[in-house]
Amino acid sequence: MSATSCMLSEEQFLCSICLDVFTDPVSIPCGHNFCKSCITHHWDVNDQCECPMCKDVFEKRPQLRVNTFISEMAAQFRQSTAKRNSRMSLKENTNSGEVLRLKIQEMKDSVELSRADTDREKSDSVQVFTALIRSVEEGLAQLLDLLEEKQKTTEEKAEGFIKELEDEISELMERNTEMEQLLSTEDHLQSAVAQLEEKLSEEVEKQLESELMRIQQYAVDITLDPDTANPFLILSDDGKQVYFGKTQNLPDNPERFSETVCVMGKESISAGKFYFEVQVKNKSEWDLGVARGSINRKESIIPRLETGPWVLMLRNGGEYKAVSVLLSLKSKPQTVGVFVDYEEGVVSFYDVDAAALIYSFTGCNFTEKLFPICGPCNNVSGNSAPLIITTVSQTQ
Repeated sequence: MSATSCMLSEEQFLCSICLDVFTDPVSIPCGHNFCKSCITHHWDVNDQCECPMCKDVFEKRPQLRVNTFISEMAAQFRQSTAKRNSRMSLKENTNSGEVLRLKIQEMKDSVELSRADTDREKSDSVQVFTALIRSVEEGLAQLLDLLEEKQKTTEEKAEGFIKELEDEISELMERNTEMEQLLSTEDHLQSAVAQLEEKLSEEVEKQLESELMRIQQYAVDITLDPDTANPFLILSDDGKQVYFGKTQNLPDNPERFSETVCVMGKESISAGKFYFEVQVKNKSEWDLGVARGSINRKESIIPRLETGPWVLMLRNGGEYKAVSVLLSLKSKPQTVGVFVDYEEGVVSFYDVDAAALIYSFTGCNFTEKLFPICGPCNNVSGNSAPLIITTVSQTQ
């Protein structure tokens, strides 16, 4: 699977507890994400181990592991924000340099005006004192010297100001150059990160394919049990297909589902691992997974994380759910693989054709036999196609 691109927004990387960008993000079984320290503290100070958002309660505290994907995306978001701020700083520095040049020009113009005023004042003074008697010539010379000294002082001050402003402009230009080099380096780093993410995505895809091939070794030949089938369900003679039809006159034996349109498999698991695949092609609604053998078959079934059944559901042609968790899938599975690890308390669902993990129930407490359970649902919106138990062939 190739890496996908997305528009990053701040809301996607905010922990709902501390309201800040994720730090060491972790995912809990209900699918929500939090900072590791935030969710740990939340569970430390509360009596129940529950999700702060959906209020799902966990019988035992889940093991927290950092979600490296979300962590890397959050780091990229911080880098993007820093880059944006750096560009704004560069623009401000450039504008400051233009303003300083204007100040230098104004200072130079002021000096020229001062020189012109001094020249006019000297000329006026000469005309006045020429008309006076020679006895005041000495006073005139002193006055001229005083005016010259005043002009010299003004020029020296102006030159000092100009030098300071020129030095400041040089420093700003050096900073601009350094900033441009830094931004160029960041661009290269982002390109390298993108390449790394693509390689990681390819590696994850390879690992998922390898994982699916490994669990397919535990494949079990499943046959549907007609004694458990709801009266509206019709099974094929070989017990490999089931579809919704007209109600049948069947004995209401204790094993038969009365209120829920589903059927169980004959095979069960009470230890170890097992795996089976079901074709769900051309269907807009279905239920698929495993259930306890003691499930109440005469009442409507509501899936629960603690007691099961542990099923993946499709509704309205595109809404995938696992208990209360709404899933977002890249493609619509045509064949779904179901894997159970009894000792580990895990039930996982796979898109067989894409060799992709759809969802896993973890931390389940199995205490009795588990049976495959299938529900083709009603014939609404062109949902008449059957669910088909297929022969497992290892993914290539």
